Amino acid sequence: MFVTHFYENKTSVLSQLLVKLPTVEEDIRIKGRKAKVIEVLQMDDHNFQVKVLFEKIPKKQPLKEIGKKKR
Repeated sequence: MFVTHFYENKTSVLSQLLVKLPTVEEDIRIKGRKAKVIEVLQMDDHNFQVKVLFEKIPKKQPLKEIGKKKR
């Protein structure tokens, strides 16, 4: 069993106890968001740091207002 810490830009996203470590370039889901593993670093025998990059979610553009505002 390995203690795995997931990081995005020096920000800790998740710490988890795993049996199998993720591999580089693997697509994973963390807290419902798609992410790609960039790097896996071994700190000691049972501690690992996994650097991930989350998929960007495009923001929806608001619809233009037509006419007057509703009261």
